[in-house]
Amino acid sequence: MKAYVAAALAAVLSCATTPAAAQITLEGNGARADGEWGGELGIGYGVGAAGFKVTPIVGAFVYAGDNDRYYEDNNGGNPRCRDGDTGRYAKSSYCDNTAVNIYGKVEATYSIPLIATIGAGVRFSERDTTPYGTVALPITPGLKVKGNIGDGYYAVGLRLGL
Repeated sequence: MKAYVAAALAAVLSCATTPAAAQITLEGNGARADGEWGGELGIGYGVGAAGFKVTPIVGAFVYAGDNDRYYEDNNGGNPRCRDGDTGRYAKSSYCDNTAVNIYGKVEATYSIPLIATIGAGVRFSERDTTPYGTVALPITPGLKVKGNIGDGYYAVGLRLGL
């Protein structure tokens, strides 16, 4: 009888120490956020049980920002970056209008195995805070196509659970 108790205790402890639903999550989305179109690249860590999961995510929203000072001057077929204030040539990197905003998200989801994952989240950025709904459909085990929709926030992309 002691062997059964020890086996049961070992089984319980092994389940308690191995968070089966905890996983690192990577996401890549095309998105409309903060009034701009761009891409989201994020990483999170989800924890849950019985199909429910909470996943905090941090990432970068990359988009074409506004840069009125520097522009590409054709210069007789040889484009060069020019400073609009001084008229002088500038480093070509100044004409790159790429902008990056850091964001954070928290998602609470429920997974229906082999069918879909549905839930809600909140996206935090320096410009605003946006609640949204989310749905993800499995492509392979661990890889899902995912969509988010909220007030002024839309995203479609891939989510990988490691």
